[in-house]
Amino acid sequence: MSSLSSASFVLSDASTASIVESEQVHGALADDIRGLVDVAIRTQVSPDVVAEAQELVRQAARILAEDADDAPAGVHFNAEGRSWNWGNAVVGIRNAIAPPVVLQWGEDGIVRSEVDLGVAYEGPPGCVHGGVSALILDHLMGETASAAHTRLTVTGTLTLRYEQPIPLGRVRMQAQITEEVGRKVTVTAQISAANSDEPGIKAQGLFIIPSWATQGSVPSGVGSLD
Repeated sequence: MSSLSSASFVLSDASTASIVESEQVHGALADDIRGLVDVAIRTQVSPDVVAEAQELVRQAARILAEDADDAPAGVHFNAEGRSWNWGNAVVGIRNAIAPPVVLQWGEDGIVRSEVDLGVAYEGPPGCVHGGVSALILDHLMGETASAAHTRLTVTGTLTLRYEQPIPLGRVRMQAQITEEVGRKVTVTAQISAANSDEPGIKAQGLFIIPSWATQGSVPSGVGSLD
């Protein structure tokens, strides 16, 4: 956390229109890679067919590596107030590891989301890995603490209670701020199977507004740095 500062955000001269176009192109690529990961786990084809597919994957990697940055994706923003975090493990548009999660801010103060977690996110047989649930909840709660991206927050502590396994498939989650004291924001959350009213995991987290993240010191649209 000590390495984070307002200098961690990179100003870009890219227009919002070009960013949206890039997200459409690279988001589609990430979706295809995500699908590849899923079917690679489930496939029962012969070793010869696996070798054929492997060579195609390697060819694709060589093509993409022809012009690729060495540095992490990071958080960027432009003069139009648009920010993007394409490598984020939960919401990154270019990251095939990310489900990805899309959040919805309700007028009741609750932040909600539904997302499909397939075989790539398995822990116990047929169930979502507990660490994956923690990862997603951490991001959801951090974004909730950011009060719809009006301030920047980082995770201080996160406590989870595992009530019951969550089957792979569609999951539903929600979070809300329950207390604010100075730069400390407390958030509670839960995640469950989309067709269940009983939470699989309940969570409480303490999120901190860094002392350096004063008004105007970070770009708009950036909330949680989980």
